[in-house]
Amino acid sequence: MIPTTPVPVKDGIANPAPLGLCAFGMTTVLLNIHNAGFFEMNSMILAMGIFYGGLAQVIAGVIEAKKNNTFGLTAFTSYGFFWLSLVGLIVMPKLGWAAPASDGAMCAYLGIWGVFTFLLFFGTLKLNRALQFVFASLTILFFLLVAGDATGNTTIKHLAGYEGIICGASAIYTGIANVLNEVYGRVVLPIGPVNV
Repeated sequence: MIPTTPVPVKDGIANPAPLGLCAFGMTTVLLNIHNAGFFEMNSMILAMGIFYGGLAQVIAGVIEAKKNNTFGLTAFTSYGFFWLSLVGLIVMPKLGWAAPASDGAMCAYLGIWGVFTFLLFFGTLKLNRALQFVFASLTILFFLLVAGDATGNTTIKHLAGYEGIICGASAIYTGIANVLNEVYGRVVLPIGPVNV
């Protein structure tokens, strides 16, 4: 028999942040294992970029809008479409739809995302330490990727890969911490104080 006792809920909408953070984090880790030189660019990375890093984050962002969270809406939908656009940059030339992006164009692309991330970092100063780390490390990652493309230096690209693994892992940690802390109703994994 299905229980009929009502369960009180705040706004009836689950917290979408863990989905967005895990989608971003897992896709970032996998791409940056490639950037660190461990395996080639392949369909696994592209599929993650479309379906988890891309679509799942866009969905999380739309739900954040329903929760009246402008920061979550802006961050998750933007980075979801970042992943989709990155896959487009890789796949479109292979399909003959457009010329491949030059190193200079990739520097501009990654650079503008680095500036955007740096600006969003200031929003995290009113949130928690874990998100501050995610956005600070992501800002560094974008500018390391710019330096790698600008110089063609493989060592810088590999360094960016290792830094990106740390960034992605921090997002996964923050997402899972949100889930476990909510499930257990207490701090299981700390994310730092919330600044108000």
